[in-house]
Amino acid sequence: MRIVLVTGKGGVGKTTVAAATALAAADAGYPTLVTSTDPAHSLADALAVGLGAEPTPVVDRLHAQQIDAQRQLDRHWGSIRRQLMEVLDWGGAAGIEAEEFLIFPGMDELFALLEVNRHARSGDYEVVVVDCAPTAETLRLLSLPEVLSWYFEKVMPTERRLMRAARPLLSRITDLPLPQDEVFGAAQSVFESVEAVKELLSRPEVTSARLVINPEKMVIDEARRTYSYLGLFGYGVDGVVVNRVLPDLVADPYFERWRTIQKGHLDTIDDAFAEVPRLRLRLFDDEMVGLERLRLMAHELYGGIDPIFDFEAKSPFRIVEDGSTVTMELDVPFVERVDLEVFRHGHELYVQLGPYRRSFILPDVLHRREVTRARLEGGTLLVTFSEMPE
Repeated sequence: MRIVLVTGKGGVGKTTVAAATALAAADAGYPTLVTSTDPAHSLADALAVGLGAEPTPVVDRLHAQQIDAQRQLDRHWGSIRRQLMEVLDWGGAAGIEAEEFLIFPGMDELFALLEVNRHARSGDYEVVVVDCAPTAETLRLLSLPEVLSWYFEKVMPTERRLMRAARPLLSRITDLPLPQDEVFGAAQSVFESVEAVKELLSRPEVTSARLVINPEKMVIDEARRTYSYLGLFGYGVDGVVVNRVLPDLVADPYFERWRTIQKGHLDTIDDAFAEVPRLRLRLFDDEMVGLERLRLMAHELYGGIDPIFDFEAKSPFRIVEDGSTVTMELDVPFVERVDLEVFRHGHELYVQLGPYRRSFILPDVLHRREVTRARLEGGTLLVTFSEMPE
């Protein structure tokens, strides 16, 4: 089973690369689903077929889907939504106004993840290719399992116990609709689904990211940051697709300046992403829409290699024991020391990189050790734990 997350800056050609990759996987004999988590869906346009909220057959062994956030909201958020609607109605907000309040930031991404998990575990597909939203939304999507797991494990059980004890008293002094136990049960169900997603996405032999970039400075800079953030949250990158490279047959003098600029950017990409395969796609002289053109694109992209199983990602996170010390290693390439903040609170270690923070729950073996050193070496964060003195 493999899940390939195709991501990159908006406008670089993620959707066509995802569609071409899925088509190549299906042609190679793998039952494949290509699904879009981008709220501004364009997967149907790329495939030139009509798509709905459920997987739709496209060709033999290939299904495609555009996830409907509203439908997923009804599926996973039912009783919680009704409770919140009652509270908003009690407070004077109702109708469309209340509905808008119930769509929280990140919900589209959450339900998209749950849908990917459902299909990946269904047994119907050997490959799931995900056409992700532009970088910022994708990073929010991929960080959600970590953040929500922390909330559900630390906060929700306490809230549930308190509400169970306080409900009889509060019901006597206020007519505010109070959450019943079924609401917490629904939240628990969402939590269990999030945990299943987290387990699936944390395995590099199953889930990997594939970056799509153009040979342009701004795009390359964002790809570097994306690579670093993916490392922070434990996602391995299995390859980089460099899209829209000027082909050699373009000999018009008008493009000579562009060719020189692209040559410098291509050298930068080869140097920066030397640890992973780098594939190039030429700038085609036509729109790459429809199955015939996508097959041509896939052939030029992958040639005679397997589009899925010839690509591997390694885990950015490792625990290394050396005598009396234990070192946590986290690959965060392209990061400077000033960009990182590391601190410990109780049995958790926090790593802050730019606007993103990840919490690592320390295993029992590290509870009685103290952090004696944190350093950055060659794009890897090394946090050393030593035994505490008697």
